Amino acid sequence: MKIAKFIDKKPFVIAGPCSAESQDQLLQIATNIKSSVDVFRAGVWKPRTMPNSFEGVGKLALSWLKKVKDVTGLQVATEVATAKHVELCLESGIDMLWIGARTTVNPFYVQEIAEALSGVDIPIFVKNPIHPDLSLWIGALERLNNKGITKISAIHRGFFTYESSAYRNDPKWELPIDLKRNLPDLPIICDPSHISGNIHLIEEITQVAMDLDMNGLMIETHNNPSEAWSDAKQQLTPKQLINILDKLVLRKKNFEDSNLNNELNFLREKIDILDSDLVEKLNLRTSLVKDIANLKLENNITIFQLDRWFQILEERQNQALRNSMDPKMISDMFKLIHKYSILTQSKIMNK
Repeated sequence: MKIAKFIDKKPFVIAGPCSAESQDQLLQIATNIKSSVDVFRAGVWKPRTMPNSFEGVGKLALSWLKKVKDVTGLQVATEVATAKHVELCLESGIDMLWIGARTTVNPFYVQEIAEALSGVDIPIFVKNPIHPDLSLWIGALERLNNKGITKISAIHRGFFTYESSAYRNDPKWELPIDLKRNLPDLPIICDPSHISGNIHLIEEITQVAMDLDMNGLMIETHNNPSEAWSDAKQQLTPKQLINILDKLVLRKKNFEDSNLNNELNFLREKIDILDSDLVEKLNLRTSLVKDIANLKLENNITIFQLDRWFQILEERQNQALRNSMDPKMISDMFKLIHKYSILTQSKIMNK
């Protein structure tokens, strides 16, 4: 992919309300945060599950964003979900656009947006799809790039999960890391508002994002969050936003002291040895799984025994607790190991 650099600072901050509610509201927020942010955002069209929910002011709000731009000098951005949205935004002089999670999942919608943007190389941000599908995320970025959009960035806003979680959307930090591995030149913006779903976790998430070397932040900010027309619980006041940004710690990528580098490399070598041992142990475990599969096949026994699986999971979690380890980490790891054990047995028993 051909990616043009348009973000030249860290963190690159995009902030503003979830939804544009009035021109005065936008101007008040923008005036309060303009010295701390790079781009002012506001939702004009809001995709909602239920038809009677507030779905945004629509086209009228574009003129309000233009007013914010004229009065404060801030660049402005909003979400687009259709080619018509793109057309209206370009006519109104909107500087940057983003594609939301609900749109990213549909290649037809993304392609129509890409077609509408053909020949107009303004910055476009693509939020991750609702579910953790890296190929959908990359595919959306490629569709835009194929139409000449080079000023592109990803937005990590977390992923839907059925599991109980402190987050509204599970961050699954490994996904943006995998995206960076596939597209090393691509800037990634973190959206802690949608990950958290409430203001109490935003500070922590912003710091993690910076520690993972993300390029910027998109944070929802409202002059009166409790009265917001959408997503009231996850919007900061301008004062809270500025406070969080002021407290952010931007860490160095590498040690400048050679002795510290040597110490780091020494510890990494120890981890490499342990990782190698783990792979060898997993190989031995897989051999035993194959033996079990052959034994079950010979005696017409089912692949999966629920009681045995529950026993494994409970014993491994208890062992983690005895060693002051995170039982969820161990549970997640053994669920993955068990998944591949089942697949290995299935291949042998269904030849």
